[in-house]
Amino acid sequence: MDESETAEEQDDNTLSPTKRLLGRQIPLERETLLFVVASALDVVMTWILLNKYHADGFVESNPIARFFLDHWGPRGLVYFKFVMVAFVAVLCQIIALKREDIARRVLYFATALVACVVIYSFTLLVRYSSAVPNPFG
Repeated sequence: MDESETAEEQDDNTLSPTKRLLGRQIPLERETLLFVVASALDVVMTWILLNKYHADGFVESNPIARFFLDHWGPRGLVYFKFVMVAFVAVLCQIIALKREDIARRVLYFATALVACVVIYSFTLLVRYSSAVPNPFG
């Protein structure tokens, strides 16, 4: 094996997952990942609140998401939320082809918005779980 093949193999090991998969790095990879993680946390928090406290009056407050929940159940809600995440992520990738700075701002804004929802959901969970007496304690 000559040195150029060794260097090429080392480069392949240090490539990002998207570069290995698509052959090139996508713009705003970290920003997109943060948005996806925040959105996944939103789905988890929504799932916990609806499953644990639905009988006590917790409902999905987004009317469009509630429509999917009412008509297709929890799976419909999860699919809806992740289709929206994919839509925003793909839209930002398209915007980034011409104006990466604008796409970055959109992703930061979307991530901040979803993070606020996650924090609000977490505070509801903490408040409500401390207000409900523990039957085992």
